[in-house]
Amino acid sequence: MTKERLYLFDTTLRDGAQTNGVDFSVEDKVLIADLLDQLGVDYVEGGYPGANPTDTRFFSERRTKRATFTAFGMTKRAGVSLSNDPGVNTLLASASDAICFVAKSWDYQVKVALGATEEENLDGIRQSVEAAIAAGKEALVDCEHFFDGYKANPAYALACARTAYDAGARWVVLCETNGGTLPEEVEAIVREVAKVIPGDHLGVHAHNDTEQAVANSLAAVRGGARQIQGTLNGIGERCGNANLTSIIPTLMLKPFYADRFEIGVSTESLRGLTALSHRFDEIVNRAPNRQAPYVGASAFATKAGIHASAIVKDPSTYEHVKPEQVGNHRRVLVSDQAGRSNLLAELARLGISVDKSDRRLDALLAEVKEREAVGYSYEGADASFELLARRTLGHVPDYFTVESFHVTVERRFNAIGKQISVSEAVVKLIVGGERLLTVEEGNGPVNALDRALRKDLGVYQDIIRDLELIDYKVRILNGGTEAVTRVLIETRDGTGDSWMTIGVSENVVDASFEALLDSIIYKLIRAGAKPVAA
Repeated sequence: MTKERLYLFDTTLRDGAQTNGVDFSVEDKVLIADLLDQLGVDYVEGGYPGANPTDTRFFSERRTKRATFTAFGMTKRAGVSLSNDPGVNTLLASASDAICFVAKSWDYQVKVALGATEEENLDGIRQSVEAAIAAGKEALVDCEHFFDGYKANPAYALACARTAYDAGARWVVLCETNGGTLPEEVEAIVREVAKVIPGDHLGVHAHNDTEQAVANSLAAVRGGARQIQGTLNGIGERCGNANLTSIIPTLMLKPFYADRFEIGVSTESLRGLTALSHRFDEIVNRAPNRQAPYVGASAFATKAGIHASAIVKDPSTYEHVKPEQVGNHRRVLVSDQAGRSNLLAELARLGISVDKSDRRLDALLAEVKEREAVGYSYEGADASFELLARRTLGHVPDYFTVESFHVTVERRFNAIGKQISVSEAVVKLIVGGERLLTVEEGNGPVNALDRALRKDLGVYQDIIRDLELIDYKVRILNGGTEAVTRVLIETRDGTGDSWMTIGVSENVVDASFEALLDSIIYKLIRAGAKPVAA
């Protein structure tokens, strides 16, 4: 049968910018817009020109090659003529292909938030849409609070949507602004609206306050909407927006949707989805969500031995799609719940060849379980596990020897009398028979150690020059001031690849140093470095 077209509208650069801790520069926006363009979304909403200098600069020129470059802003204000409304005129003058106007569609919001009459609100919608079309731009209207408005006063909510459509809006977007409406309600309401406005002119914009944004977006499609708005990795204000990183593969890989609809994302682009998701996290300086559907490091990870055994026989026993379809990969975790199946599958993934009858496997499995009993957790530290496996089953080169290290933390007053804390680390190493001593200060003892360890590694310095510590986690494993601590460190190199290492000790600095050492040794092995003879 002929498939219907679904359109993807990305609002990462506008609604996603309201995420706590996220602050895009113009350069960030240019880079992200290009990633979205390559992915294949239909609309890229770049921000709110006139609201801040960054968005105004960003809309000084067109930033997409394929996607419809969209500006966001308010409809004409009540009591002001169109020509005297600076917000609307800034939108009209921007280098956008389209304008997405936000309009109240809940009578309560019109009265309380806008302080306008219902008719003034409808008139503002009408005039704004007509002005955009007259300026040669595509017009969209986000009907804010639509679902709450429809439940309170369906006649007025429909009047707002119908006014936008009659004025010539290409898309009338029904916004689930507060995130509290459930999928069955969304589907029923969209179905009713589709009796008044054609479905190929209806969109949905869902928030995630009840963890239903993806489900509500799909419910709206079932109800008749043909545009979905969302963000990369689901970022957005409060609990976030509908996650396009989850919606896209669901539309393309789940038969109910894949058999009925097509989108602008190619199969090749889908295979790059995991890399794109992680690249976006790098840009906004956030650690990737390991539990994220489809693209998370744990999305296709199995821990229990019985599950691993089944996966080795047939991956579909515990995988709803093939990880390769979204650019991810299968991980069979090694832990205290693991059996030989986990171990063999993980070793195969790491490229470590071993016969399943090799007795050293029993020794490795026993070592893993013994270490996990005292606090190690290799399911989240794949690089440290690989080093442990190579030491047990083969060989890890002795690149260098740590003679000793020590760290001091001093609280003192600086030259202007302000109290400061200064950490200094000293590391003594032997590399190829040469004794090296490095001293570095840092922002805390771990940072000082990291800097001192990587300051001078002799002949290996060029190999580790691009290393960067990007995430650091500490967990207390028992109570009291003598608690055992587990440290997980994520390290990245110039290729963009990252890996996790672990350290466990009663001393948090010692645990951190162990994880730091593993991260460097793992990098040297990856780079194929050869040990230097003394």
